[in-house]
Amino acid sequence: MNDIQRLKMLERPLAPVDAVLDTDTYNEIDDQFALAYLLSYSEKVNTRAIYAAPFHNGHSDGPEDGMEKSYDEIVHLLTLMGQADRISTVHKGSRRFMKNETEPVDSEAARHLADLAMKYTSECPLYVIAIGAITNVASALLLRPEIADRIIIVWLGGHSRHWPKTDEFNMRQDIAAARVVFNSGAAIVQLPCMGVVSAFTVSEAELKTWLLGKNKLCDYLVQHAIDEVTYAVGRPWTRVIWDVTAVAWVVGEFTLDEIIPAPIPEYDCRYGTGCDRHLIKSVYHIHRDMLFEDMVKRISAFG
Repeated sequence: MNDIQRLKMLERPLAPVDAVLDTDTYNEIDDQFALAYLLSYSEKVNTRAIYAAPFHNGHSDGPEDGMEKSYDEIVHLLTLMGQADRISTVHKGSRRFMKNETEPVDSEAARHLADLAMKYTSECPLYVIAIGAITNVASALLLRPEIADRIIIVWLGGHSRHWPKTDEFNMRQDIAAARVVFNSGAAIVQLPCMGVVSAFTVSEAELKTWLLGKNKLCDYLVQHAIDEVTYAVGRPWTRVIWDVTAVAWVVGEFTLDEIIPAPIPEYDCRYGTGCDRHLIKSVYHIHRDMLFEDMVKRISAFG
């Protein structure tokens, strides 16, 4: 695929599209909002599958435990949304991060994505919305490299190019996987975290005003967010819910982006560059209030 074809694929979709969501849902508070927001847009996005991604932080004992907890959280959210019929489309992902850039991590999610993507083409691609460590997606690309021409990867990962280091959670957990993705030649939309989508924050007052009491899902999202902010009890706070922005790029005019050569995630948590790199899209601005208004309106409507 040449850059002309790739840039055509990277135009914002106008017609309804098929997509999958790859999410480390139990990691923070934002994946839950992103999943609900995506499923609220059923008129624009046919969500074919949801993949549980690995993560390791204070909420998990390791990548496998993080993936399992994320799977359970996805099931819980679907139940709250009254969409338990979707549970059959949820697949468990990688139980570890990649050891190198040539060996995929076998998982139900990686195999499902590799097989599903083969049903699409560059003219009618599958959107892969990834909001965690990108192990599952990289593994699918290694299992079937030809899917690089059949998918559009919308990934929230790394920091902005002007940030001193790209020591960002999603990227640093599995830099090998990030390198596989950015070297695959696939059409990529990158949503950098610090310096770009870090602008999409929410306060306790906003959550209570706009979501509390709307439905079971909203009550859960609000309480879960408040429970997580143990460091600011009794003080004003805002919390970033940046994963929503990856969905936002697909469904509406909530972001501004630019065309850049694909950066190279390096193992020292910096970006490398090359004169022969293929082109990708990089988001550089979020219309925060517009997106927040749309999100609360839509997830309030569940139930």
